[in-house]
Amino acid sequence: MVEPETFTFLADLAMNNRKAWMDEHRVERDDALRNFTGIAMTLHDYADRFDPFIADAAIKPKQSYTRFHQDPRNRIGRALYRAEVDVFANAGHPTENFGYYLHIEPGNCYAGAALFQPSKPALVQLRKRLVDDPEGLKAILADPEFKMIFPDGMVTRKELDTVPEGFVSRDPAAPYLKMVGLGCRKNFPDALLLDDKVIDLLIEIFRAASPLVRYFD
Repeated sequence: MVEPETFTFLADLAMNNRKAWMDEHRVERDDALRNFTGIAMTLHDYADRFDPFIADAAIKPKQSYTRFHQDPRNRIGRALYRAEVDVFANAGHPTENFGYYLHIEPGNCYAGAALFQPSKPALVQLRKRLVDDPEGLKAILADPEFKMIFPDGMVTRKELDTVPEGFVSRDPAAPYLKMVGLGCRKNFPDALLLDDKVIDLLIEIFRAASPLVRYFD
């Protein structure tokens, strides 16, 4: 699945996050990109085992993972590049549609389903869905299989201090309305991703997350 050299490249990039270093390591970068393309194709090839909508969707492998270069608007600190990558299995677009993902980062690998960095229109639709059917989400989060795979429930990469303008704090969906993008995740050690058999674990994770993806469709 993930090649050892890919983990090495990401770890080295984290310590040498400069354009000059990246330019000197284009061969390693391109090898990592080929690895991500292969992973995206593998996830799509096995999608009929966790979500037929994904299996039937057209796939553009080279557009199915995040880029290294960071948009200045989303940059954290001074780093020019992301030293981690999300590979998606998605019937739409990763910034517009809720979908499955594999996060590859040395020492911090996980998988699940999410829309973590939605566009503004996508965030509006996500919040509308939460307000329209909070009980539907509650039922998914209470499902025993979901709770077993995702004991932390819903997670986010950014949370507001208060509910956004136009919503009220007493809304049943208030805790999730504060999340600027949300999803579920299952952590696992890097070593698991070195083995092609990890696809069985990913299928299990994605299958448990599929009701959440369908909820946000």
